[in-house]
Amino acid sequence: MIAPPPRWLAPVLSILLVTCVGTASVIGQETKQPKESTLQITTTVWGKTPQGEEVHLFKLTSADGAAVELTDWGGTLVSVHVPDTQGKLANVNLGFPALEGYLQRHPFFGSTVGRFCNRIGLGKFSLDGRQYTLATNNMGNHLHGGNVGFDAQLWRATEVRLEDRVGVRLSLVSPDGDEGYPGRLETTALYTWNNDHELTCTFIATTDKPTVVNLTNHAYWNLAGAGSGKILEHLLEVDADQYLEVNETLVPTGKFLDVAGTPLDFRKPRAIGESIDQLPATKGYDHCYCVRGPAGQLRRGARAVDPRSGRAMEVWTTQPGMQLYTGNHLGGNAASGGFGGHDGFCLETQHYPDAPNRPEFPSTRLDVGRELRETTVYRFLVDR
Repeated sequence: MIAPPPRWLAPVLSILLVTCVGTASVIGQETKQPKESTLQITTTVWGKTPQGEEVHLFKLTSADGAAVELTDWGGTLVSVHVPDTQGKLANVNLGFPALEGYLQRHPFFGSTVGRFCNRIGLGKFSLDGRQYTLATNNMGNHLHGGNVGFDAQLWRATEVRLEDRVGVRLSLVSPDGDEGYPGRLETTALYTWNNDHELTCTFIATTDKPTVVNLTNHAYWNLAGAGSGKILEHLLEVDADQYLEVNETLVPTGKFLDVAGTPLDFRKPRAIGESIDQLPATKGYDHCYCVRGPAGQLRRGARAVDPRSGRAMEVWTTQPGMQLYTGNHLGGNAASGGFGGHDGFCLETQHYPDAPNRPEFPSTRLDVGRELRETTVYRFLVDR
């Protein structure tokens, strides 16, 4: 495995500094950026929630015009415009053109997902001898935080301006007992963008009593451009030798299986659609990979390339796992923004599903006085 480029050290140190700064208002600024910086950030009122709360849209723009849009509703990544080999910009992130699409129940387009992303079997787990019961909103299991997860709440937002990047610091407080989880959880999601087309996401969380936490961003990608068709011709490489076996409701059994000789083997680049028909039970990929290398260290988890446009994306993460999902259940209707099955793919970096019930998995327990901190970097490149 090649070590992360040295230029990442400065951004990571900057992120550590920014996340120690308090938020004084709903829309404020954290500024360390000289006036002559070529990076720009703009904030507009995007609409209102049904309760009348203002929702904001933040646009982060690099020197060449590549841009990321985020909103404080659901801590959501709205669009990512990056160039192809000819320098033509296109949005590669599936989503909606207006806030109204995100206010409905949708397929977690670009959402910051919590308290616990992916599945907890039967919606139950035990902690220190006490059993907790959560909503069962997916085939008898708990999925993506329950009935009202982090994706369906308004976060507090602060603009971030640093010398080498701009971004948004999003904060959310989940009270004790929220969706059945113990502890008052304070969560920060810091999204930043730089002139190297690196979108960095850092999650931080603390609690006032023992709890479990698993956070991810649920972006759907199509490097040919959102709405351009299927992603079956995309070439994918996944830096993993094993994946998690699951039962018929997609909850892990506890077994680690080798990818070798299976449709899940992406150790060398190959088309997403090459073996997708061999997975009829899930209608495509919906599997958690065990990312190669030590968890807690930033290392590459995947690389995807669209051969037509030459756009490429690398995913680097500190998380132990990564869920590959190929949009198998996108309905092609208004609730899915008109996108259909296999029109996008997700690479959701995370801890393993059902970890609270699997002591053999890396722990998702968070104790008082400790801090969850996980970072994922999406690097957008051109494959010439």
